[in-house]
Amino acid sequence: MRVAIVHEWLVTYAGSEKVVEQLLNIYPDADLFCVIDFLEEKDRHMLKGKKPITTFIQQLPFAKKMYKTYLPFMPLAVEQFDLSGYDVIISSSHAVAKGIITGPDQIHISYVHTPIRYAWDLQHQYLSELGKLKQLVSKLLLHQIRMWDVRTANGVDVFLANSSYIARRIHKIYRRQAQVVYPPVEVKAFGNHSNQDRKDYYFTASRLVPYKRIDLVVEAFAKMPDKELIVIGDGPEMKTLKQLATPNVKLLGYQPNAVLLKHMQQAKAFIFAGEEDFGISMVEAQAAGTPVIAYGKGGAQDIVKGLGENNPTGLFFEKQDAESVIDAVRQFELLSWMMTDANCRQNAQQFSVEAFLYHISSIVSGSFNERFNPMKVQA
Repeated sequence: MRVAIVHEWLVTYAGSEKVVEQLLNIYPDADLFCVIDFLEEKDRHMLKGKKPITTFIQQLPFAKKMYKTYLPFMPLAVEQFDLSGYDVIISSSHAVAKGIITGPDQIHISYVHTPIRYAWDLQHQYLSELGKLKQLVSKLLLHQIRMWDVRTANGVDVFLANSSYIARRIHKIYRRQAQVVYPPVEVKAFGNHSNQDRKDYYFTASRLVPYKRIDLVVEAFAKMPDKELIVIGDGPEMKTLKQLATPNVKLLGYQPNAVLLKHMQQAKAFIFAGEEDFGISMVEAQAAGTPVIAYGKGGAQDIVKGLGENNPTGLFFEKQDAESVIDAVRQFELLSWMMTDANCRQNAQQFSVEAFLYHISSIVSGSFNERFNPMKVQA
């Protein structure tokens, strides 16, 4: 079985890159294709010594820092990959990777982190940040990208989604069913402690960008001066958060993993106010035995077992505002005894690296055998 793996862009070592890393662990002989490769040397271990095959965008001016401005050219770029020598192509897609061209005797399995958000349901939010002329040009370009995005869905044999939320988006946009395979999380790294180490504070960690809604959490705790909140992360929202913060809110900025891990393990609860496609930080909190208080939309619904379920591991709030966060914290303090360390840890196991490897291997081998060994499958 000759395998190719296609990814959008290699610039950071984050959630989608960790999916690619594990795909390379399953298929060490696979070739890797991507639009651009500007991955830093410290992160290149994920490539397992491979040199990715890139597109013409790699050579365009300022591609390293301004690669997203070349989005209109990316559909053309990925269509230039010659994948004719492979039996199975696995695309890791949150923009254009699923648009590769494959033949009738090839299997294309697309692991979708999200359909192109700024071309679909986040278009109006994206456009609101632009001037009028740029809005007009962007509307025309995004219209073309949407048509291309829908058309290329026909070239995918098997859709995989990283959460039930993304599976619903795939069905809404492409009218295709997707099997949910949760992304791999190093749950073992967060579980090495005793819950006797718990401290009397709440915790959140994130890149400080608007859609993460850390401002709601800080605003809520500013109104609860008797409760401590610790925030780890850096980004453009830091200035705003400093203006909102009161003495009981500690903004620690960027911290190394060891510090983040310690705070995650010792917190009373982890608070998540954004709407994410998945939400790896919530899984990490659960792996640390820490309950999660989350906005009840997006990937959080897959990760957190709410109060209505057996062995709950957290609770949800229904509105993205400070008052809802406050109400959720008060409810948590009454019912936290139900959300045990053991419940949280057990829940996190379904998101482990081992679970991801098992599900991907089974799906790929099953699809391959069905296509190329149909008599064996029937037997």
